[in-house]
Amino acid sequence: MKARGNAAMAQRPIAVRMAGWSARHPWRGLAVWLAFVVLSLGVGSAMGTHSATADDYRTGEAGRAETMAAEGHLDHEPVEQVLISARSGPLDAAAADAAARDVTARMRKLPEVKRVASAVRSADGGTLRIEVTMKGADADAKKHVAPLAAQTEGAQRSHPALRVEETGSPSVSVGVETQRGDDLALSEAITLPITLLTLLAVFGSAVMVAVPLLLALTSIAASFGLSMIVSHVLPDAGVGMNVIILIGMAVGVDYTLFYLKREREERARSGGRLGPEALVELAAATSGRAIVVSGFAVVVSTATLYLATDIVFSSLATCTIIVVLAAVLSSLTALPALLVTIGRRAERRAARTGNRRAVKDRAAAGRVWTALLRPASKHPAITLCLSVLLMLGLAAPALGMQLRVLNKDSMSREIPALQAYDRLTAAFPELRIQHQVVVQAAPAESGEVADALRELERKAERDPLYAKGVRPTVRVSEDRRTSAMYLAVPHRLSSPEALASLDHLRKDYLPSTVGKIPGARFAVTGDVPHDTDYLAHQDEKLPLVVGMLLLLTFVLTALAFRSLVLGLIGVLLNLLSAAAAFGLVVVFFQHGLASTLFGFDPAATNAIGSRVPLFLFVILFGLSMDYQVFVVSRIREAALAGVPTGQAVLQGTVTSAKVVTSAAVVMVTVFASFTLLHLAEMKQIGFSLAVAVLLDAFVIRVLVLPAALTLLGGATWWPSRGMRRAQEGAVPAGNSPVSALTSL
Repeated sequence: MKARGNAAMAQRPIAVRMAGWSARHPWRGLAVWLAFVVLSLGVGSAMGTHSATADDYRTGEAGRAETMAAEGHLDHEPVEQVLISARSGPLDAAAADAAARDVTARMRKLPEVKRVASAVRSADGGTLRIEVTMKGADADAKKHVAPLAAQTEGAQRSHPALRVEETGSPSVSVGVETQRGDDLALSEAITLPITLLTLLAVFGSAVMVAVPLLLALTSIAASFGLSMIVSHVLPDAGVGMNVIILIGMAVGVDYTLFYLKREREERARSGGRLGPEALVELAAATSGRAIVVSGFAVVVSTATLYLATDIVFSSLATCTIIVVLAAVLSSLTALPALLVTIGRRAERRAARTGNRRAVKDRAAAGRVWTALLRPASKHPAITLCLSVLLMLGLAAPALGMQLRVLNKDSMSREIPALQAYDRLTAAFPELRIQHQVVVQAAPAESGEVADALRELERKAERDPLYAKGVRPTVRVSEDRRTSAMYLAVPHRLSSPEALASLDHLRKDYLPSTVGKIPGARFAVTGDVPHDTDYLAHQDEKLPLVVGMLLLLTFVLTALAFRSLVLGLIGVLLNLLSAAAAFGLVVVFFQHGLASTLFGFDPAATNAIGSRVPLFLFVILFGLSMDYQVFVVSRIREAALAGVPTGQAVLQGTVTSAKVVTSAAVVMVTVFASFTLLHLAEMKQIGFSLAVAVLLDAFVIRVLVLPAALTLLGGATWWPSRGMRRAQEGAVPAGNSPVSALTSL
């Protein structure tokens, strides 16, 4: 008997075996999970985060130019600008000169400073500018900018009548990171209370509320540590923490809700005949496996982002995969242990507070969802057509989507360094943009290269798109093989004029100058070239990523439910949900409705961040699988138990409706809180995910999916032979055992 029991246990799915072990050894299960969390955090903290370097961001021609410049030791130097201006009225020249001397003396004493240029006065005489060049690589400058900022603040205290401020890429980066940390704290302060209230409404028990929240937070903590470890193989692009909190809170609570809901159903169904260990294993056999399938689907779909061969997308994918795997692991180890530990106490409390009320509440909830599903079950064709037309109408604005790389122009102006940047570029517009032209040629051709660059300078001088009266800076490597020229453009980074200036340079001026030198290699980099090449790179990779995502979604869904029809439906519904979300993003952000209704910073509108659509497309496909797997698995379970497909659709959807709704509320809360962040891309991503989850939970899963499956009937399960046999003997739902524990 024992041998047969062990053999049967070995044949069970891994999810059931893990849950069974944790259920039988709850304290060990909890200890293993907590040890994993502590170990992950400890090792990760000890190793630290390996951040991406400038080399990791190089793309296209701009990337080639940066590589050529690095080979000649002509890398872009980290520069900070100190501005001196009047707080009001005209600038006192004598006071400004004294402040400039003070700043110069302070900066020259710092070991982080390479050189300090002489003060330059703006054309209107209202601002003095002191350029401070830092030592080291540009990518590392933000780590060493604090001493410079301290000296600027000291100069400000010494000259209170003037405004003394500092800006530059290093100080802007520090300001953005500080703001991001404050934003995350605000997001957590909003998300946690609402999540608590939602869970309390679902379970009515403070103990049961603490379970999903505790597991989500510990999953996030473990993911922080694991992401630090993995960053030494796949560098972090600085977005990891945001993504871990965004995705971790959502899926962590979702997976726990799915499991808890099923455990409660089995407890109510058993009527006290089964102990906590058996109930947990029953839940693991259904919802536990659904969690594993769903988590695997999110991981696989997210992994397609690696095909974009972009450091930011790779970082997003890595952190998403880590936190989803951590959430799945917690639901299979710590959650069963917790349920067993508190199970008997919960049963006694339920008996004291009255089980009848719980049954009545469930019945009332069932009647509500039965009514909501009535259009899909009674008039499936009309419901399907109208709901699809609604989603297509919401998706229509996406056809006019305009993408751009969100840069300094779209960042929050609450950052002091960006306020100084705006005053800097207003007083010195030639500092807005600099195109860096890099030329490589044999040393013997250095004279000819110099002549060609002078000709290029004359062409730019005659072009109204370039700054006037500003002599371009030219640097030459020691071996005379590499030359770099900096051409100033007095326009905003995202303006049409900036793009046109780059187009003229690449297509006309360079081929007619340095392009005539035999054997010479040349390329252009800078903020505008980098943004332009990045968009082109994304457009090139987009078909590969999307094609692979659609294929994997189809295969995973078909394998999970043993139905090619459901695989195709899964792809189509996910496309519909994503397209509708894109349409709403365009209306709210690109067309400015978010600024009008919610007072969003206009800098975050007018265009969609270049990374937003692809990231959303992949993540939405993954997250949609949560609801797809959970709802369809309940429908399939009923159908395999002998319930006709039409009735199984209604029964499975009603059974899962409350937990899907609760999970959607939690997800929407988490995602919507990210619209309060200052970072434009995170604001757009949060909004998009929130509306997509709403549409998926309340339109796709309530109207479109039930209507489509009702119309298809038995064809839904093609070509599953097991389902065909089950449906051949189908009996009305009221006479069938709907609780059969059948595999996915």
